[in-house]
Amino acid sequence: MTKFYETVIDVLKQDNRFFSEDGVLLRNAVYEAAMQMDESLISILLGNETTKAQFFKEVAGVVVFDKVAFGWVVNNREFLPDSYTRFKNKIGLINGNGELISSAANIELNFPYKDCVLEGGQSFDEQKIDEVFYNMSLAPDEIDRLLFPKVLSNAWKYENGEKVAIDHFSSDDNLILKGNNLLVLSSLLKRYEGRIKCIYIDPPYNTGNDSFKYNDKFSRSTWLTFMKNRLELAKRLLRPDGLIFVQLDYNESHYAKVLMDEIFGTDNFVNEIIWRRKQATSFGKSKFGITNDSIFMYSKSSEYTFYPIYSLEDDNTQKYIKERFVYDDKDGKGKYMKSPLVNSLYRPNLKYVFHGINPPKNGWLYSQEKMEQFYENGEIIIPDDPNARIYRKIYLANYEGQVVQNIWLDIPIVNPMAKEQRDFQTQKPEALIERIIKCCTVEGDIVLDYHLGSGTTAAVAHKMRRQYIGVEQMDYLNGVTLERLKEVVDGEKWGISDKYDWQGGGSFVYCELAKANQNFVDEIQSASSLDEIKDIYARIIETGFISSKVNPKEIDSNADEFDALSLDDQKRFLMEVLDKNLLYVNYCDIDDEEYGISDDDKAFTRSFYGEV
Repeated sequence: MTKFYETVIDVLKQDNRFFSEDGVLLRNAVYEAAMQMDESLISILLGNETTKAQFFKEVAGVVVFDKVAFGWVVNNREFLPDSYTRFKNKIGLINGNGELISSAANIELNFPYKDCVLEGGQSFDEQKIDEVFYNMSLAPDEIDRLLFPKVLSNAWKYENGEKVAIDHFSSDDNLILKGNNLLVLSSLLKRYEGRIKCIYIDPPYNTGNDSFKYNDKFSRSTWLTFMKNRLELAKRLLRPDGLIFVQLDYNESHYAKVLMDEIFGTDNFVNEIIWRRKQATSFGKSKFGITNDSIFMYSKSSEYTFYPIYSLEDDNTQKYIKERFVYDDKDGKGKYMKSPLVNSLYRPNLKYVFHGINPPKNGWLYSQEKMEQFYENGEIIIPDDPNARIYRKIYLANYEGQVVQNIWLDIPIVNPMAKEQRDFQTQKPEALIERIIKCCTVEGDIVLDYHLGSGTTAAVAHKMRRQYIGVEQMDYLNGVTLERLKEVVDGEKWGISDKYDWQGGGSFVYCELAKANQNFVDEIQSASSLDEIKDIYARIIETGFISSKVNPKEIDSNADEFDALSLDDQKRFLMEVLDKNLLYVNYCDIDDEEYGISDDDKAFTRSFYGEV
């Protein structure tokens, strides 16, 4: 039973109408009193700070009782995982009455545990543990504790080829943070809420195959909850003019689209970008080959910034160049194409005689001043006939290409034999991330990737002189990602380096969420014998940082049964014993001697949160 539920029971005990003589809660009596806005019930609920905060809202200076939320809590008979959700056990579209529908003007995506926060996160497949959900109405205290800003530890900066320990964080520092990305995002809010210009993520695709190095094997409802919790925090981090890009394949893209419509608003959907990630066909004998990913592009508001991108590399542009750039100047300026200077709209203010040539019916395409500039540069062809059409010369040497549309065929995947390829199967090409960052940011803007992987987003942002934040919790961060970023600072020449004349420079800061029970998680994962498991269990019990669902006395009385379990089952059991809300140290506990936070870690954390 949660602390919050116990609080509700204690408050209701103030009114003897709501309990039988033998102390059983009369749920129907409480529910009916709530529906009738019973004055006595409302008074006792208002008298407790916890129930007041959960069931009352202030509207225009008036405190309003949310009887629907209260009624649902009272009618929840058991506080078990299956009853921690008020949503139907079907995934589909529902209307405002909660009815499943095929289409309607007002729809939302419905899935089990939608009203929950997923306690776990990315993890290794071999752990095979059940994820834990906290309901937003039934367990607000657990959620608050889970999402409270965390202590940061082991901070260092890489600059000028050296890794140096630091105890201070600056506003313009690039940041790589190791830890559960849900907890990191909630910790970033204190410093970065409303400041991020661009978010790009390449989250787990939920493919069901084991080739990924992180847990990419969620059930759909769990995956949607996982995504929803993080996207809601990501939205808060975005600037009003910011954009978010979420890359997925066909496994979950359509569900994600509806989820993002709900979180960001259908009016803030900007684009679905199709990126051809395979040049060869796949499954060609049984169905059409699947060669693309989708990248969903959403804004936080209608104020978003977008800069058109031009490309010389895609097939359409190459065909256009071949067909149009067929003229050649004798003065050595190279090939050019003829571009009409006629306006498609009627512009009377652009109707003027230009070097003896009469204006077209709708007027010229440019102002007289701009046309004179073209003429002085030798870029306009003047015919002898005053009524003939004149053309502008567009030289191939100055041609930026055609404006990029939403189908990207010109960015190949990373060549497995190329030097820039890391030991990371899903690594994205730098050119792909460069286009995304370029279309919505300028130098100095902040870019966030909270599924950092091999570090492509951070590497590209660094070379483009954008500030960045990267979040990753898997151990390959140390062997792959950080080594890659060190090479970027040192001036590596891969990816987009030549395009930006990258010579090296800059720096980045690394830190971790300070571990509490996460230390035990690490030990459990690496344990190889029953003796190790027993030692870990004894130390877990000694700390007292165990789940409220666990009674150590019952475990001790069944020790023989525990010994008979396989090593994997013993590991799984210890994972269930741990209080996962205490995986990392909350900022409010920074001075608690039990956690042993060092003075340097305290100084860095306070600096990060702006407390010094």
